[in-house]
Amino acid sequence: MFTGIIETLGEVQRLNSEGSNLHLTIKSTMADELEIDQSVSHNGVCLTVVSVDVPTYTVTAIDETLKKTTLGKLNKGDMVNLERAMILGSRLDGHIVQGHVDQTGVCTAIKEENGSWVFTFEYDASFGNPTIEKGSITIDGTSLTVIDSGINTFSVAIIPYTYEHTRFRTYKVGTTVNLEFDVIGKYVAKLMGK
Repeated sequence: MFTGIIETLGEVQRLNSEGSNLHLTIKSTMADELEIDQSVSHNGVCLTVVSVDVPTYTVTAIDETLKKTTLGKLNKGDMVNLERAMILGSRLDGHIVQGHVDQTGVCTAIKEENGSWVFTFEYDASFGNPTIEKGSITIDGTSLTVIDSGINTFSVAIIPYTYEHTRFRTYKVGTTVNLEFDVIGKYVAKLMGK
């Protein structure tokens, strides 16, 4: 379980395929605090640490994860948003994030707003994942509030701190991102559909 508050960025050092699995070795300032078997969110995808060799650590993504996320498109040198699992009993600063990506989306517009930015994304609505204005969305692991919602599109506002300390500063129109929709909203939508 995560909060969607990105702790730091990591840099992809190595990508090694083994069968249908992909081993990702990440250089990060948090590597010295990690242990084997811990969960870490990588661009919103919960992966298990399989080895640590400070200043790097390695995680493994299976075929199912690679099919449903953007992890298979990473290259050496790419930056990833990182968050360790939340501590039970700690303050929940973002929202409840499972680290289970629902689907991907594409950035369709970026508008500078005199010190902040509005990013607009489109996604395949046939998966049945809802967004609502003032509801929560997780983009590449970053917990955000929806400011505008359509059938297959939504927008979020990004403050300078988030822009500078996450992958948002690298996004362009056409960038594909991982989306995890609000877990409570998904349950409500499923119950209402029955």
